[in-house]
Amino acid sequence: MQVALVTLTWVALAGVVAPAPRTPTGARVAQLAADFGVRLFREAVERRGDGNAAFSPHGAATVLATLQLATAGPSRHQIEAAMGFDIDEPGVTLELRRLRKQLGGPGHHLAAAEGLFVARELALSPGVVTRFARALGWRLAQVDFRQPQQARAVLNAWVQNHTQGMIQGFLPPGAVGPSTRLVLATAVYFKGAWLHPFPVTSTRRRLFHKPDGSTVAVPMMEHTAKFNYGEFTTPQGLDYDVVELPYRGGAVSMLVAAPSRRDVPLAALTRALDARLMAAWATNMTCVLRLLVLPRFSLETTWDLRVPLKALGVRAVFEPEAADFTALSTEEPLVLARALQKVRLEVNESGTEASSATAAVVYSRMAPLEILMDRPFLFVVRHNPTGAILFMGQVTEP
Repeated sequence: MQVALVTLTWVALAGVVAPAPRTPTGARVAQLAADFGVRLFREAVERRGDGNAAFSPHGAATVLATLQLATAGPSRHQIEAAMGFDIDEPGVTLELRRLRKQLGGPGHHLAAAEGLFVARELALSPGVVTRFARALGWRLAQVDFRQPQQARAVLNAWVQNHTQGMIQGFLPPGAVGPSTRLVLATAVYFKGAWLHPFPVTSTRRRLFHKPDGSTVAVPMMEHTAKFNYGEFTTPQGLDYDVVELPYRGGAVSMLVAAPSRRDVPLAALTRALDARLMAAWATNMTCVLRLLVLPRFSLETTWDLRVPLKALGVRAVFEPEAADFTALSTEEPLVLARALQKVRLEVNESGTEASSATAAVVYSRMAPLEILMDRPFLFVVRHNPTGAILFMGQVTEP
């Protein structure tokens, strides 16, 4: 049995039943969710290194919070501990739904979609559909996962539709199959125009300094206007600059932060990030007249979130003998096998367009688990009767 989540984030503290977190209220729910998403980004980007990367903390946190409704025992307690709140505490689901409604606003288009794609033959635990639908407003649809290509096409079409065509072919071949039972999915789409657009005629090629010290000429946008700007220092003594680029309507902004010195790696700043720090930027910047020079850029990032999730403590849901999805279904024992996210983002003179989708796939423990040799490996050709090693070698790039 599988569960796939689109626009996901997960976290749990494996092997430990943490004490129940104190009940959060109001803006605290949003802050805890944001902080979890940022921590997951830190873990994921640390493993990616200096390469370009885009991530969706909100999409990830939304799915993880919702997964509390599908898990039980240590798996549930781990998610609660990771996020800092219990979705069943009074007022939490109300705040999550309120947060979703507040995302929209004038001057930009921001939409989030959620769906429960259930295998026709799956017997869900009593009340599951009602809890997802009434508590969080998720919609349910039945899918025949015994037809893998058709099921995958249905899910990818749903993602493509709710990301305005930006994300296509999200789930790769083999992501769902006859053992899939449920896909819990969310997609996030944003399109916003700058409050102060960059004049296209001012864009010209300038040097951009890469992490290895080399330079490359790229199209740089230029605009002179009043921006909120601040100079900050991390607890470790790293000086860095932050500038705010607001979108029309004022509800959404892009914050751009970079170490003040070019020889300081960006990772030193990334490690200091959390939701509270970014909230502090907004209240400690000053409106100043500046010439802002920013490169045009377009990013597309695909994430395998299993390793960073485990680093944050999400282990029990990945372990066949420990995973507990009985709150979802008692028909078959389940285990989380995949956690994927894909993000596309384009920034130009007029504004920003971005979308994300995330998927977590849960298999039945009664189905054979996958052995995926998607990394360098050794091979040995051995004559068993004599023990003679006929051939051996390694494959690092098939």
